[in-house]
Amino acid sequence: MKSNQKQTRIDGIDKKILRYLMEDARTPILEIARNIGISGAAIHQRLRKLEKSGLLSGSKFILNPKVLGYTTTAYIGIFLDKAMSNPYAVQQLKKIPEVLECHYTTGNWSILIKVLCRDNEHLMQLLNKKIQQIEGVSRTETFISLDQSINRQIQI
Repeated sequence: MKSNQKQTRIDGIDKKILRYLMEDARTPILEIARNIGISGAAIHQRLRKLEKSGLLSGSKFILNPKVLGYTTTAYIGIFLDKAMSNPYAVQQLKKIPEVLECHYTTGNWSILIKVLCRDNEHLMQLLNKKIQQIEGVSRTETFISLDQSINRQIQI
């Protein structure tokens, strides 16, 4: 594993370990060690190095929002009146729990966000009463996701 300023290099063993953990982060280290043919201590050591390099940023459980009643996913392009409004707008968007992602973009919008709502009415209320009320937001453009056909991480 060699790390330069911007890129971490991983070898074949690192890739095997990461593939197991990307499939299921709860896979026991000793099970991975048996399958790969190295010690559990060696895997722990490699994982620590990968974390230190910044390649790994933790593990998490993934909730199914539909089970909680959230059925509408939408992407909202936000037009700001001036570029100076960006930091303030993002600060306000962070306070809205329905906002899952926020990206500065090129093109027409200043910001693109991903939101999760219970239904279309909830989305309309979110737009009208929260997002469009943020100072600096001149208008929004909304795209409702009908279905997510691909959901994956980068391949290693």
